[in-house]
Amino acid sequence: PKLKTQKGASKRFKRTGTGKLMRRKAGKRHILTSKARDRKRRLKGAAVVNSTDAYAVERQLPHHSS
Repeated sequence: PKLKTQKGASKRFKRTGTGKLMRRKAGKRHILTSKARDRKRRLKGAAVVNSTDAYAVERQLPHHSS
């Protein structure tokens, strides 16, 4: 059977030019007033997916080659 991309994963993860998987940082969605300014600033930008989780994410993205 054909391999299908898991669409939820394709919206959450992007691949860099070198093939690493990038993700958003958790904790910057809501209830931001109670979080410190420097904490919110640390949550900016993207982070690399941990190597222990990368295999599972790559299985969900079969056509997103490196």
